[in-house]
Amino acid sequence: MKIYNFSAGPAVLPQPVLERAREELLDWRGSGMSVMEMSHRGKEFISIAERAEADLRTLLAVPENYKVLFLQGGATTQFAMVPMNLLGERRRADYIHTGEWAKKAIVEARKYCDVNVAASSEAQKFSYAPVQSEWQLSAEAAYVHYTANETIGGVEFHWIPDAGAVPLVCDISSNMLSRPLPIERFGLLYGGAQKNIGPAGLTIVIVREDLLGKAPARTPSMLDYAVHAEADSMYNTPPTWAIYMAGLTFQWMLEQGGVSAMEERNAYKAALLYELIDRSGLYVNPVRREDRSRMNVPFTLRRTELEPVFLKEAEAAGFLQLKGHRSVGGMRASLYNAMPLAGVQALAGFMAEFEARHA
Repeated sequence: MKIYNFSAGPAVLPQPVLERAREELLDWRGSGMSVMEMSHRGKEFISIAERAEADLRTLLAVPENYKVLFLQGGATTQFAMVPMNLLGERRRADYIHTGEWAKKAIVEARKYCDVNVAASSEAQKFSYAPVQSEWQLSAEAAYVHYTANETIGGVEFHWIPDAGAVPLVCDISSNMLSRPLPIERFGLLYGGAQKNIGPAGLTIVIVREDLLGKAPARTPSMLDYAVHAEADSMYNTPPTWAIYMAGLTFQWMLEQGGVSAMEERNAYKAALLYELIDRSGLYVNPVRREDRSRMNVPFTLRRTELEPVFLKEAEAAGFLQLKGHRSVGGMRASLYNAMPLAGVQALAGFMAEFEARHA
């Protein structure tokens, strides 16, 4: 039986990447060492890190005046690092509230500044992304923050906001590298790697150079972007294995045709599942159609008593990690880059067959 892992994260990785890591696990390219045993300052690992950064820059067309940082602590640490590093002399920041992850970012930022919630979809149970005309931005804001994709609610921005001259900051944890991004439109982007890139433990930050050096002198060195940029992400021991795995994933993506190819595949996979849900009499997706996530597809059953049955039968059939987030319940299928089309087709077939049996 073929197993398909629909986990929201840590998530499925490309099989060729896992196979390559298995081949190199005990001896990386004749070095006599596993990557997990290497000094992060040795020439072997430095070559791995440099290749990973170069390939990421190629994939996202990162301009030269942006730093790429390989950090730790997940996106959750970035919720604090962003205000600590970008506020400067200002005391206000704008945030767009679209769900659980935006909420967590707002809560953390309030420890450091006055947060202006410039737009929110909370009144409609976070079922859409507020359009730009609804935003009430502050003239005093040091930056504007939004979450590109809410993994729990399944809401995704399919457009880039206009923040004017104010730096635009984006949490791209769950849709990083799933589509092209005009990096020059942003001041800073950040995301955990455990969705589209690699194992948990690595956090990627892409920051415009002119935004560095604004952290107060009292800021711990580990929380200062400028410190990490100056040390080329080697201020302390970085998550070496996670960087290596990310690098293999970047190479795999380039071989597949890059980010544009990923976007085309992701759009097709998501459309396949949403079309089945929309023509169904059993399945329901709560998100406004134009804001539906390509990465995370939440759905419920009109007959809620069947949800435990659905999950049990799905797991028995080889479809894993479909249970929705504990805060919302229901089901959720995550369709990250590494999820093959065959997996989505098989899930759609199972869902259609389940509905036919329970009509």
